[in-house]
Amino acid sequence: MDRDYGDRYRDLFETHWWWRARTEYIVETLRRYRPAAGWTTILDIGCGDGLFFSRLKEFGEVEGIEPSPELVSPDNADRNRIHICPFDEHFTSDKQYSLILMLDVLEHLERPVAGLRHALELLEPEGTFVATVPAFRMLWTNHDVVNRHQTRYTKKSFRAVANDAGLDIDEERYLYHWTFPIKLGLRLAEQALGLKAKLPKASEGWVNESLYRISRLEQMTLSRLRVPFGSSLLVVGKKKRTDGPPLPAKTPS
Repeated sequence: MDRDYGDRYRDLFETHWWWRARTEYIVETLRRYRPAAGWTTILDIGCGDGLFFSRLKEFGEVEGIEPSPELVSPDNADRNRIHICPFDEHFTSDKQYSLILMLDVLEHLERPVAGLRHALELLEPEGTFVATVPAFRMLWTNHDVVNRHQTRYTKKSFRAVANDAGLDIDEERYLYHWTFPIKLGLRLAEQALGLKAKLPKASEGWVNESLYRISRLEQMTLSRLRVPFGSSLLVVGKKKRTDGPPLPAKTPS
C-alpha cells in the first residue's frame, strides 16, 4: 500500500461510504454463517490497525496479522493482538482458528495460491473462511496502482486459486454492481486522457451518506439475486476435507 494512502486508511475505513457498506455486509454475512456454538478464535489477515476488531468481537476472540508496522498505532489498545510480520510460510501459530478473514488482501499477493493455502493451514477442519477481492480486470484503474494490486478477480479466476489452494467455496457473490459501469468509464477516461493516480478521500456530507445508502440498498436487493457483475467479489468457504480412515463405530450406551 502507498505510504500516504496508509496514513489516510483509518479515516477512509471509518467514514468512506465504500468501506462502511462493506463492513455492514461482512457482518451480516458472518451472522448468516455463524455456527450454533459460535466461533472461538478469529484471525483477520491484513488487519491494519485492527479497525475491524470492534465488530469481529461479536463473534469470538480476535487476532490479526499486519505486515506494515506503520499502519499499527503504538497506542492501540489491541496492539498485543496484532502480529506485526509478513504473512508467509514463516508465520506460525500454536493454535488453529475457527474463522479466518482476508478482506481485500489476496489481490496484493504475488503468490495468492501460497497465501491462501497457508491461511487454510491455520483454519480448523470445520472452520469458516471469508475473503473479498476487487473484481474484473477490465475495471483496472489508477486506484489499483495506488493500492499496489497484482490483479483483480472474477469468480472463475478465484475458483482456480481456491482449487489449487484447497478451498471449497460455499458462496461467491459480486458486490457493488452500481459502481461497475462507473469504474469502467473511469478506466476509459484514464486511458484516453492520461489521468494520473490520486489518493482516495471520503466524500463529505450528504454525498458520502447517499452513496452509502445506495450501496446498502443494493446489498439488500440486487446482491441477493447473484448479479453476474460488480466491482468487488465476496467468497465464503472452508478447507477441503482430506480422505482418511473411517471413524470407529460408537458402542451404544
